[in-house]
Amino acid sequence: MSSNESAATAERVEKVATTPDWYAPYRISQAVRAGGFVYVSGQAGFEEDGTTVEGGFLAQGRQAFRNVGRVLEAAGLTFADVVKVGIFVRDMATNLPHVITLRGEFLAEPYPADTLVEVVSLARPDWQIEVEVIALDRSAA
Repeated sequence: MSSNESAATAERVEKVATTPDWYAPYRISQAVRAGGFVYVSGQAGFEEDGTTVEGGFLAQGRQAFRNVGRVLEAAGLTFADVVKVGIFVRDMATNLPHVITLRGEFLAEPYPADTLVEVVSLARPDWQIEVEVIALDRSAA
């Protein structure tokens, strides 16, 4: 690959989506591939049909991480490629132990950098957690 081709590849922004693309109606990309990384938009605990999973925080958290995993898979990546995680929760005091459980279920050493933030609300009133990630796109090298 020439240096011009490398520069063009590094500057390209490519949409990544699952089928069905549950974010298309909202004019949001599920993820974009750019500059050697895949940036996955926040995923909450909802099924493909848009319904929120029942069962509380852990059930929603597991589904949010599974949704992240589906988007990563669509990009040809896995959780092993994740270098940064952002987790947004509505009740930090109650759910911090659950967040640690979720990290252990879906992430492994070396654990990615992480930001955990308590928020007043998420896009839907029944959502309790939202997860976003940045993953290293090794194919871009």
